[in-house]
Amino acid sequence: MDWSAATWWWLAAGALVAAELFAGSFYMLMLALGCAAGAVAAHLGMSYSSQVFAAALVGAGTTALWHYRRARAPRSAPVESNRDANLDIGQTLQVPAWDGDGTARVSYRGSAWNVQYRGDATPAPGEHVIVAVQGTRLVVSPVGR
Repeated sequence: MDWSAATWWWLAAGALVAAELFAGSFYMLMLALGCAAGAVAAHLGMSYSSQVFAAALVGAGTTALWHYRRARAPRSAPVESNRDANLDIGQTLQVPAWDGDGTARVSYRGSAWNVQYRGDATPAPGEHVIVAVQGTRLVVSPVGR
């Protein structure tokens, strides 16, 4: 059984896709695209060096484009203050009184929570918005800031 060059390229592409499933690195899919380009070049009857060039060009090019795209993408907020990860962020609550160290105990969602003040001014009783959740502590700031 004599396999063609295109078969070897397709096997390499499949192996990279399988490796990506185990490793979880999207970059391996970009390299698999490069192997697919090498297979197409082999199907077109190009020389081995042309196949390797096509695979390298497409694999490196797509990897570079993906890396550039990820580097330019906006970073999400840290999980403690990310509204997508914690639905309490942005909710309001009433703080009846503050302790001298900028903390208070409030009722929120049917249970008692510790809250910590984040702001420039001295904490004052009233309505506050949750800006972060640190473990079991809510970090709040006055509404409107």
